[in-house]
Amino acid sequence: MAHTIRAIAIALGADAAGDLTLTVTHAAEPQAAGADALALAMSPKYAEHLPKGQALAALVWPGADWQALGLKAAIFAPRGRLAMAGLSAIFDPGPDIAPGIHPMTVIDPSAQIGDGAAIGPFVTIGRGVVIGPRARIAAHASIAEGARIGADALILHGARIMARVVIGDRFICHPGAVIGADGFSFVTPEKSGVEEIRETLGERSEIRAQAWTRIHSLGSVSIGDDVEIGANSCIDRGTIRDTSIGSGTKLDNLVHIGHNVQVGRDCLLCGQVGIAGSSRIGDRVVLAGQCGVNDNIFVGDDVIAGGGTKIFTNAPAGRVLLGYPAIKMETHVELQKAQRRLPRLAARVAELEKTVMQRSQDTE
Repeated sequence: MAHTIRAIAIALGADAAGDLTLTVTHAAEPQAAGADALALAMSPKYAEHLPKGQALAALVWPGADWQALGLKAAIFAPRGRLAMAGLSAIFDPGPDIAPGIHPMTVIDPSAQIGDGAAIGPFVTIGRGVVIGPRARIAAHASIAEGARIGADALILHGARIMARVVIGDRFICHPGAVIGADGFSFVTPEKSGVEEIRETLGERSEIRAQAWTRIHSLGSVSIGDDVEIGANSCIDRGTIRDTSIGSGTKLDNLVHIGHNVQVGRDCLLCGQVGIAGSSRIGDRVVLAGQCGVNDNIFVGDDVIAGGGTKIFTNAPAGRVLLGYPAIKMETHVELQKAQRRLPRLAARVAELEKTVMQRSQDTE
């Protein structure tokens, strides 16, 4: 679909100049932009590539000399990535799900489907499910008994929403995600080796056979408004109380949230993050890729953990963490500098040892 420069600028709340009646059909990098594309040149380093393409209009930085760049129109973006968020929404057609309910969908008669739903083929919706208005549910998704989902949900192909899960408005669930599977919780009749090691920090009185007994998950999952769950992510149901995800929180692909975990509002959990059972994550926490959080600990508000960080103990609010185990970022940086100096230090020590040995032999 074509959009005028004027319409895009209004939608972004941005200033524009030049021929605002020009139309574009998509966004493109400057060197690849044709005459029907809006070039993304939000900084001078990107604008350098405009002559390699054929763009007539571009998204540029405030104060850019757009005419000198050979453009006929420009939209000015004070914060480029924020403008990208709005621009990508304008050009994203979304999944192709026909309005109405596909005849190859199976919906329990007791389920309530809100007005304006678009539900694709091979979707199954169980007993007592309530889905809010304007839901879009793609093929092969399943929603189990008693689940409740708010307005404007987008549930993509093959997603699994299990029994009694409660989800707020404007929910986005990417393909293959599983929300509300049983928690991973087992116990042995006698004290297990794991319990003993936790108490003694490594000492075991004896190694003996042990068999695991399953603890069933009686809780479910509660999710707030404006939450997005990435592809193939898993959120386990709680043992007694619900596992919970706060409003505005975003999960990347392949994230695992264990049973009883409580995640706060507006958190960002990147790919392959794992949070073990019964931990609490504060508001606005950012966990970069492959971060791990131990069970039964608390990560305070506004904590930021770099990629691969392993958090084994409570983390105070506002702390920036790196490393395995997690430590303050500035300490981690100093340790890494010191580690890089170790080969030179070892060589100096060896040389000093050699000198001392030689002098000792000379005095004998």
